[in-house]
Amino acid sequence: MLDRDRLQTVTEQFAARSVVVVGDLIADEYLYGKPARISREAPVLILAFTGREMKLGGAANACHNAHTLGARVTPVGLVGSDPLGAETLALLRATGIPTDGVHVASERSTPTKTRIMAGGHQSTRQQVVRLDREPPWGPDAATEAQLLDRLEQAATAADVIIVSDYGYGTVTPRVFEAVQAAARQRNAVVTVDSRYELSRFRGATAATPNEPELEALTGLSVDDDLTLEKAGRQVLDRLEARYLLVTRGSRGVALLERGGGSALIPVFGSDEIADVTGAGDTVISAFTLALASGAQPVEAAEIANLAGGIVVMKRGTATVDRPELLLAFDRGRP
Repeated sequence: MLDRDRLQTVTEQFAARSVVVVGDLIADEYLYGKPARISREAPVLILAFTGREMKLGGAANACHNAHTLGARVTPVGLVGSDPLGAETLALLRATGIPTDGVHVASERSTPTKTRIMAGGHQSTRQQVVRLDREPPWGPDAATEAQLLDRLEQAATAADVIIVSDYGYGTVTPRVFEAVQAAARQRNAVVTVDSRYELSRFRGATAATPNEPELEALTGLSVDDDLTLEKAGRQVLDRLEARYLLVTRGSRGVALLERGGGSALIPVFGSDEIADVTGAGDTVISAFTLALASGAQPVEAAEIANLAGGIVVMKRGTATVDRPELLLAFDRGRP
């Protein structure tokens, strides 16, 4: 079981890790409004606009989490030549994350998730609706060539490659082949979080599906620990991965090792979750960094569970840093 000294030792090594995150860079837009009245036009709530906020989402959020945990991070992905793409690049740079690996694709729009949040300044803001703006197709041949070139340059010093696939087409089969080739050359850890197509990412070190994704992959209803184990073993064999870290919401995480054991780790802190937005990005970043920093697999899973338990108590797309990990571990709660 993870203790304080071991947590400190492992997380101290995060600063020595060089991470490449390959995937779908998403603009997370929040529009805030205060409930004003009911519309006369339709039975809907009218919100008086109070503000707007932009955050890094998808693979950009995975980058942000790896960065706040102390690692050197390079994103490889696409944004559109639109205002939201420019804002995403500006946010990355303002955070201290280099953008040399990001290609601005004139033929694509920047994937954007716009969340309408209702609530006053003294009350909890609730998401009332989400509007997604998605590119209609994957990258063309010229754009894919740009991605491959930037990946080759970024991966020359990588200890870790995280694949963050949200289904917007950035991680093509050729791009993932290049990830695997770079990882073999560098002996780098490769982890994958894929929203819809995890089964095509064979040969990674680890994958981090949630329970619904595990059910979709196997056709099994994961309603107890035995079924979870059975479904997880099927996916491990199919992916030829070493580890599978299954996120289970208020039930914590489960770690399965190919040819080895399994561990069920209860949620850290309270099971009354405030917001799960982007929590998977935090989990894969912490788990991957811990694996690459000498942690045993179960220790890495516990660190990821700790990080996830902290971030789900924050509103909106959020990150965790190393001092927070240590402080929460000492307190026994986020």
